[in-house]
Amino acid sequence: MNRKDLIAIGFMTFALFLGAGNLIFPPLMAQQAGEYWLLAIAGFLLTAVGLPALTIIVLGRLSSADKLTASLPKWMDRSFWILVLTTLGPAFVLPRAVTVAYEMGIKPFVNGNYLFIFSISFCALTLLLALKPGRLVDYIGKVMTPALISMLALLIIAAIINPLGSTSPATEIYKQAPTVNGLVQGYMTLDAIAAVAFGWVIIQAIKSKGVTSTKAIAKYSRWIAGIYAILMSSCYLAMGYLGATSSNIAPNALNGGEILTRYAAGEFGQAGQVLLAAITLMACLTTTIGLTNANAQYYKNTYRIPFKISATLILGLTAIVSNFGLETIIEVSFPAILILCPIAIALILATVSLPFPNKPSTTHTVIVLIATLFGTIDALSILDKLPLTVIEPFTKWLPFYSAHMSWLVPVFITIVISKLLSFRSEKMIPA
Repeated sequence: MNRKDLIAIGFMTFALFLGAGNLIFPPLMAQQAGEYWLLAIAGFLLTAVGLPALTIIVLGRLSSADKLTASLPKWMDRSFWILVLTTLGPAFVLPRAVTVAYEMGIKPFVNGNYLFIFSISFCALTLLLALKPGRLVDYIGKVMTPALISMLALLIIAAIINPLGSTSPATEIYKQAPTVNGLVQGYMTLDAIAAVAFGWVIIQAIKSKGVTSTKAIAKYSRWIAGIYAILMSSCYLAMGYLGATSSNIAPNALNGGEILTRYAAGEFGQAGQVLLAAITLMACLTTTIGLTNANAQYYKNTYRIPFKISATLILGLTAIVSNFGLETIIEVSFPAILILCPIAIALILATVSLPFPNKPSTTHTVIVLIATLFGTIDALSILDKLPLTVIEPFTKWLPFYSAHMSWLVPVFITIVISKLLSFRSEKMIPA
């Protein structure tokens, strides 16, 4: 693979992850962190960028995304991928991207509700671009991503030359532990689970350039993860700077979208709204194309369903679900992602730390079951569905429960014990 294609796939990877949600997370966090915003962003980058980058590297080392679950029983393997891709696809993330694109990209400029017409049009455009998966690197990596970066750069340069405020006092939680809270916020972007889905697209893009050997796929995946990490970290730092300097134009903002909207208008007036709308529409479009491709690739490879049929059905469902409204979509589907994310990270950690079997493994199965159990506890906690009788003991005795990562220590302990047992087994085998 030549350098130009490698950079294009790296750009494509950045654009796949950069949805509107990624743009609005850091500004609000940085505004709340005040003078500690750089410390908060540092923690944010470790989980929001570090975990997805690690996932890309691991999947590249495996040379195929579906090998991540090869160590699980077949029913668990299939259930994991169907749940992940359905939730990231037509059940939650795809409709969310469509509705966010409409709310931030179209609604400010029209009178009346045109979500139905927009959702059909947006999904049709996504389908048109997704139906040629071999051209994704050309569409996204070589055309759409440079345009997206240029628009973001325009907003950031204007903010650096003419900041619209200074840092405001930090809220209490960021005064006490800015980096730790940044870590938690980065984890809550849930991009680690998105990286598992995008692995299908990234590896296919590498193979489309004539790369076939496992060693070469692993090498190029590391480079791509590096390009993605640099671009995404730069974007998050820039969005954080906007939030940190938004005290005058968006004091006590309710969300990051409000900060971006007011900042763009403050720098460019009406043209700023158009610029932000273009950024949002482009970011959402690249994400919907990537997730549609990941879903269709899985059903093609696993169930031999033609790519065109899968992609059409997925986007047809997306257009329908989009019209239920963003709040309903989140309420119904968000719990599934909260549970699936710890499972995905646990599988990545197990793959990095333990010998990787190509057949069902009791060790990997136990790790997934533990991640599922404690991930469910975290999800119920986030959704305020736990009874009061268990909240106090969990807060006192369950490590990282308050950070919604109570699965981490049990999974880590299981991996360490499994590692020690594998060492012992190796020593007992006669030379």
